[in-house]
Amino acid sequence: MSTSRAVGRAPAIATAVALAAGTLVALAPAPAHAAAGATLPFTSVEAESAVTTGSRIGPDHTQGTLASEASGRRAVRLDAGQRVEFTVPGAANAVNVAYSVPDGRSGTLDVYVNGQKLAQTLPVTSKYSYVDTPWIPGARTHHFYANARMLLGRDVQAGDKVAFQATGVPVTVDVADFEHAAAPAGRPAGSVSVTDKGADPSGQGDSTQAFREAIAAAQGGVVWIPPGEYRLTSSLAGVQNVTLRGAGHWHSIVRTSRFIDQQSSSGNVHIRDFAVIGEVTERVDSSPDNFVNGSLGPNSSVSGMWLQHLKVGLWLTGTNDNLVVENNRFLDMTADGLNLNGNARGVTVRNNFLRNQGDDALAMWSLHAPNTNSTFENNTVSQPNLANGIAIYGGTDITVRNNLVSDTNALGSGIAISNQKFLDPFHPLAGTISVDGNTLVRTGAMNPNWNHPMAALRVDPYDSPIEAQVRITDTTITDSPYSAFEFVSGSGRGHAARNITVDGATVNKVGTVVVQAETQGAATFRDVTATDVGSAGVYNCPYPSGSGTFTVTDGGGNSGWDSTWSDCSTWPEPGQGSPDPDPGRNLAQGRPATATGSQDVYTPGKAVDGDPNSYWESANHAFPQSLTVDLGSRQPVRRLVLKLPPQAVWQARTQTLSVQGSTDGSAYSTVVPSRDYRFDPATGNTVTIPVTGDLRHVRLHVTGNTGWPAAQFSEVEAYLS
Repeated sequence: MSTSRAVGRAPAIATAVALAAGTLVALAPAPAHAAAGATLPFTSVEAESAVTTGSRIGPDHTQGTLASEASGRRAVRLDAGQRVEFTVPGAANAVNVAYSVPDGRSGTLDVYVNGQKLAQTLPVTSKYSYVDTPWIPGARTHHFYANARMLLGRDVQAGDKVAFQATGVPVTVDVADFEHAAAPAGRPAGSVSVTDKGADPSGQGDSTQAFREAIAAAQGGVVWIPPGEYRLTSSLAGVQNVTLRGAGHWHSIVRTSRFIDQQSSSGNVHIRDFAVIGEVTERVDSSPDNFVNGSLGPNSSVSGMWLQHLKVGLWLTGTNDNLVVENNRFLDMTADGLNLNGNARGVTVRNNFLRNQGDDALAMWSLHAPNTNSTFENNTVSQPNLANGIAIYGGTDITVRNNLVSDTNALGSGIAISNQKFLDPFHPLAGTISVDGNTLVRTGAMNPNWNHPMAALRVDPYDSPIEAQVRITDTTITDSPYSAFEFVSGSGRGHAARNITVDGATVNKVGTVVVQAETQGAATFRDVTATDVGSAGVYNCPYPSGSGTFTVTDGGGNSGWDSTWSDCSTWPEPGQGSPDPDPGRNLAQGRPATATGSQDVYTPGKAVDGDPNSYWESANHAFPQSLTVDLGSRQPVRRLVLKLPPQAVWQARTQTLSVQGSTDGSAYSTVVPSRDYRFDPATGNTVTIPVTGDLRHVRLHVTGNTGWPAAQFSEVEAYLS
């Protein structure tokens, strides 16, 4: 779901560093929990790290540019006759290339191996790109890239050279995936072959009926899809108690935009080892242009699939208990890669690779019924170009573990934990939401609706407060263009984000801040270390203004982010550094104010509204009373100015008060001991109190007033000097 709002792998460190550098991405096995992402059979090489006669573009994070949607935010542009030459990282016989060509154009790339031109070429087209979604606020034309694959027809070794040369159309090359594709698998004994039922492996004839008959004949057994291409003109239904198996996704290919469309199944469906490649060229949300639309039923699995040019890979409704989705590739969807759309119990989605999704790459959306006890783990997500890498919208006891997400764009974070409902009936987050061991590289983006950023990892009580236990552990955030952790009610209604802990995080190179807090609530941070922070450690400013405070609790072991952005009237730009605020600016004006009580219309906000004629008055005959102002961030306050209305009708009076302060809104200490302060209209009814201390919360504790049986202030002002 897009967040439209008014507003082989190497060890983990090596993988993250390689991605951050935009060069070689080595994907080889690693110990459990030592690395994030999928164990993949290919190695990706970035075009910008290869030898080229073309032009390197990027880096760029600007929505709607080729570089911003590229892996590593960099790519290589080739005009006619220009080439990019990759050094092959290991034994391979196949390659997949992510590329872009100008809108409305198609053509080919010539392919060279060690200087020898191959007879076959690699087709490139804009047919599946340049998607528009005007019904999603903030969306622009996007989805610039597509993927094209080929078997090289020969084996190449580490150190060999594979080059791609543009011919009649300019091509921007992003990344090349090299792998050794296995030979076709053999037919399982006792299986029912679709060709025995009349399927055409040349792709010319319509094989829909043959697939249906094979499924009906193989109940309890295996449907065999031999090497070849098969064209289906309508979707399959009634699929249950059967295995659909191909010879490998490089060899068995089904051409259809709608493979299975069924709202219920008794289950035990196993789909494996073939490709489903569609012809979806735009996003039409009312059309089920998906590999699976609906239900596979309980105890089913999807594995070893190549899914491409569809609207959604798996849009799962109904019952899918204990489903396992693993070892698949999701490429070039115009919307989600996979969406568990309610009532998913015990589902595991693991070890998948997703590139160039047009919405959330992996999502759980608890519509109609809650997703429960389900897990996204060890997946690699690259370049979702509209929404989030991984999004959890509601649900109970959900786990997001050991995933690698990179290069989000426009309206998304790397990971979003959210109560955004989109539709009713929605089931908000409940139980324990575990976000553990994930690596986020160049994630987060400038939200064009808010005109300020979304973080690498976002917790968002969009439509309702978050009451679940949200446990964020062992997170690595690298090269975030803006912030690392964000807490915001994206609807602008100020719902609270509570019960959050962030334990063990490594943050390296963030453009603005480590913590972006914009709604009421609280989070405890322990063992969070940050280096190369662009602006300040914490931005803590309510959205909208006055909607409540967010408490950042230091649980110990934190380092590198103890500063606070000092001016809530401005948003930090990447690398800007915290500004030196105007020492003459009143830090309290417009800030949230609370009190132990108030009389009639004389509410606490009247003391910080900038109008000396309006005032706060506490409950009468009920001393002591107090007024508390949240300055939004820790400030070196040196002076308080207290006022009463200046009119002569306000006769002179003495108020007895002390000044208390706090950095967290919980523990207060006395900053200025109690004493008498005389307010006299002859001198402006103003009192100045010198203060020494770094404070966020300023509290005036009043025990007496000679002019009225209540505490009274028309303005409470705080200054740095």
